[in-house]
Formats: sequence, structure tokens, C-alpha cells
Amino acid sequence: MQDQFHKSESLKILLTGGAGFIGSHVIRLFVNKYPEYEIYNLDALTYAGNLENLEDIEAADNYTFLKADINNAVEINNLFEKYNFDKVIHLAAESHVDRSIADPLAFVRTNVIGTMNLLNAAKALWKDNFKDKLFYHISTDEVYGTLGETGLFTETTSYDPNSPYSASKASSDHFVRAYGETYGLPYIISNCSNNYGPNQFPEKLIPLFINNIIQNKQLPVYGDGKYTRDWLYVIDHAIAIDLAFHQGKTKSTYNIGGFNEWQNIDLVKLLCKIMDEKLDRVQGTSEGLITYIKDRPGHDKRYAIDASKINKELGWKPSVTFEEGLEKTIDWYLNNEDWLKNVTSGKYQEYYNNQYKK
Repeated sequence: MQDQFHKSESLKILLTGGAGFIGSHVIRLFVNKYPEYEIYNLDALTYAGNLENLEDIEAADNYTFLKADINNAVEINNLFEKYNFDKVIHLAAESHVDRSIADPLAFVRTNVIGTMNLLNAAKALWKDNFKDKLFYHISTDEVYGTLGETGLFTETTSYDPNSPYSASKASSDHFVRAYGETYGLPYIISNCSNNYGPNQFPEKLIPLFINNIIQNKQLPVYGDGKYTRDWLYVIDHAIAIDLAFHQGKTKSTYNIGGFNEWQNIDLVKLLCKIMDEKLDRVQGTSEGLITYIKDRPGHDKRYAIDASKINKELGWKPSVTFEEGLEKTIDWYLNNEDWLKNVTSGKYQEYYNNQYKK
């Protein structure tokens, strides 16, 4: 167990991808919950990295932002030597399946080579003295491939990735485990299901459709819409990461899921119903925007996570139902339309220059 350190102990924690969707929620949780920790947020600020996600904690005494690219091995090595990180939470990744189909090498560079650069930097800094060190790698349920109508992914399910994205994440998982076995590097891996919630870049299904409904644009649904996913509220994912980081067993894997399967078309119809209520539209208005489009290549039919291990070992379970989480998510986007306009126009990328290059 990772209980050899206490919450009162000062730690230097590097979190990669902290300006992204999931990463920003983990950063916020750790900065606010553990003021004695020094939290370093390393992000390249590519299209999905947005420092506006962290305006509320950017002035905190225990928070430091580092603009850097995990693909640059020299830069990463220099940062490890300069700041002497004790632990790493690795979230930085290219994560959109459609983009991986269009440009698979970008996913190899970031998800595989970038992870290797971090592993090598940690190994070089920590040498053979791994006491109180940890490399926590956040992955996805997509590495397991696809399921039939029954069954769940467990931590021992064989890997069977079907997209360039999932193949790149599977590769990075294998390298993390290999460094644990070959060099003794202490690690934890968690594989999570589809996340949703505030601050998600509007290329993923839920924020994309929220934005399209607001603008009365078409809602593009792949194939017959009967693809099934397990959905997890992002704040519940951050809480699970906190638990695994502090209490998880090294060289272990934890599956994190919402116990919450939905076919895409049913999810979209629920989203339309809630949005019509929120926007005072006649019921059925938004559903009329649904448009079925050609399926994407290698589309996995069903993902479903068995999260019983993290529930039994660490006592974690989702705190909200999907309906509650979806309503919270919709309310956030409706109350933050300026954020939505900024990210869809690209203006959010000016934030770094305005705040950090004065």
C-alpha cells in the first residue's frame, strides 16, 4: 500500500496534462486538499489544454505551472533534475479516437514516446532508490477492445485494442509495467471508462452535443447509435485517482468505471430532453437535430468496466447517478457559455500569453 507516506508530509508531485479535462479536476482536488504538497502541472497547452480551467487555483502557494512537452526528452530530463519530483501522475495524452484515425503517428509520439520520456526521467532521477516514489499512469478501458452483449472488463482482461488511440495507450501501459518488472520502478495503472463533466473540450460526445443543441446544429450519431459505453463523472474519477495514489498497492491495476452503461442513442435522447427543459424549448425540438452518419472504422461495440476491485480495496464508488451528473454538466456549460465560445474559437489559447508572459 502507498501508506508509507502521510498527508502531512511534503511531496513534490508532477502531474502531466493538468490543463486538460481530467487533469484539471485532479490538479484542483490535490491543490485544495493537500496544501502541504507541491503540485507541478506540466502541460504543452495543445488544442485541448486550457489554463482557464484552473483560474480558481492558479495563485495557490502550492501550485506551479510548467509549460513543456513530454515529447521533448531533454526538456523533461531537465525539469526532473531541477524540481526533484517525488511522484508522478501521468495524464497527458492524445485521446480522441477520430483524430487517431486521421493521424496515428501523433498518438505514438505523445502516448508512447512521451510516456517513455517520463519513465526514463523518473528512473534516472530516482536511480535505484525507489523508496516513497511512484509513477501513476492513467489509461483507458479502450485497451481491452470490445465486448459482446454481456461481460465486463476486469483488471486481468487481455488487451485487444482496435484503434490507433487504444493501441498507443496499450503500448504505454505495457512499458510502464515493463519498467516495474525490469527496473523495479514502483507504478500504479488505472484504466477508466468514458469521462464526462465540466471543462471537457467540445469534441467529445456530451459537450459537442450540448454545444450543437445550443446552436441548433445537427447531432451526428455514428451508425445505428447502439454503441454502448460506461460513463463516469469526472470528479468521481479524480476522487478515485486520489485514493489509488494514496492507498493503492504498487504494481497494481485498478479499473475505474461508473457502473453506468448507456447506448449512445439513448444517452443523446436523454441529453436532448434535459436540454429542451433547460432552454425552455418544446420537448422533441432537440431530438429533431439527430442525424445518423457513416460509422467510423474499427468502432468498438461495447465497453463496460468491472470496478469492484477499487470498490473493495479502497472503498470507492461513484457519488452521483448519471442523470444527476449529466444535469450538473449541462448546467455548467449553460452557465459558462463564454468558456465554450473561447474554446470553440481558439481564443482560450491566448490565456497563457496574457497570464504567464507579462
